[in-house]
Formats: sequence, C-alpha cells, structure tokens
Amino acid sequence: MSGETIRLFSWNVNGLRACVRKGFLDWLADAEPDILSLNEVRAFPEQLPAEAREPEGYHVFWNPAKTKKGYSGTGLLTRIPPASVTFGGLGDPAFDDEGRLIIADFDDFVLYTVYFPNGGADLSRVPYKLAFSEAVLQHAEGQRSQGRSVIICGDINIAHEEIDLANPKANEKNTGFLPEERAWLSRFLAHGYLDIFRELHPGEPGCYTWWSNRRGVRERNIGWRIDGFYITPDLAERVVAARHHPQVMGSDHCPIELELRRK
Repeated sequence: MSGETIRLFSWNVNGLRACVRKGFLDWLADAEPDILSLNEVRAFPEQLPAEAREPEGYHVFWNPAKTKKGYSGTGLLTRIPPASVTFGGLGDPAFDDEGRLIIADFDDFVLYTVYFPNGGADLSRVPYKLAFSEAVLQHAEGQRSQGRSVIICGDINIAHEEIDLANPKANEKNTGFLPEERAWLSRFLAHGYLDIFRELHPGEPGCYTWWSNRRGVRERNIGWRIDGFYITPDLAERVVAARHHPQVMGSDHCPIELELRRK
C-alpha cells in the first residue's frame, strides 16, 4: 500500500470461482489493490476456496444474489477498514435481492460497488435495468445532499458514446447501446458525476473493458467500454490516474483502476 495514494480497482470477474482457476489470486498478490470491487461473483462465500473467500490482509464483504445460485453478486476486498458497509440498501427487494450493490463508507468518500443489470438479448430486462440504475443514482444523490464525496464503480453495462465500442452502428438495437440506456447515462453525468477515465483520456479510441468470448475478438480489440469509475467533482483534484488493464486475463472483462491521493 502506498503511503501517498489509494489504488482502487474494479473487476467484473464473470464468476469468481472460474477466475480463481485462471489466476485471480496471483493477480491480486501482484496488483496489491488497496480497495477491490468485484462484479458478477456468481457464488456464495462458502462456495469459494478459503484463500479467495478471505485473502490475507483484506477486510472482505460479499453480497451474493439471494434468490438464484450462480448469478450476479458483488464483493469488496479492502485493506482500508470501512466505517460501515451496507448490502443493497435501495429499499426494494427487486433491486436488493440480486446482490448487485455494496455501499462502503470510507469516511472521506462513499464507495458504491455496483453490478448494473444487463438488458437481455430480448431487451426484456431493460426497464428493470433503467429502474435499478435510477435507484442507485437517487441513493447516491442522497449521500451528496449530506455533503459526502461519492465514487460509483463497476460494470455499468452501457457504452455511452460511439467511441466506447468498436462497432457502434451494428449495436444500435442491442442492450448496452440503446438510445434509452445512453440517455440515462447522459442524465446521470448531467448530475455532475465525472466519467473519470474519459475525462483523462478524451477522444482516445480503442479503450475497452469487455470483449466477447468469440474467437479472436479480444486479440483484435473488438470491445466495449462498459466498466468505469464515476466520481463527484470534489474528488477530481485528488485523481492521479485512471487506468484499464486489458492485458489481465481471467474474465471477459479486464480490471480497471482509479488512483487517488490520500486526503
């Protein structure tokens, strides 16, 4: 852990048990995140190997889906002890029971680890996705109204602009790039949240965080940028860097990183 900065990572592991078999623990030991948000864990804690369930040196919090095994779920591994942790907290079982949200209070900021829903190949889950997303926004706005700094991170499951995916025209009718999804993300950003990676890398193409498992797609970088860190403007002066780590395998997503100066 650096004495001057805090390194936060977020990673959709697409099933932590499978990711562990593909080198997750080696990556964790090498990367040494101060705070790691995990999306799509797809396991109950007791299903994880002990070294992944409680890695040495970390405070660990799991929020698995309550109603469906092997589905959704989030996790938080942190070297910095949080003042408090809330699992879900949106007040609607339809949103809270899928294990999509962990809210951790680190005193100088509130961190939202969020696995936003996928709208589904048939688009049947798009209304749920937008309703869940709005509930997260309103909860975060409640924190901001109390003067809190907020970081929202995870798999947002939306590519905002054409630069954020390799084939925008071919995906205009697919979830993740629908006009109503992109409009919601625009409205979210209009509340003042900063898409900090894009703020630091304006106009830079090819910066993706997810690739289809089809053969050759990742090698040719035919991807989408659907994972991110979104911060309140008061944190901007503390940002050192926002990075993607596409060379890290183990999932169809790559880890993303936000480095902040300590307060």
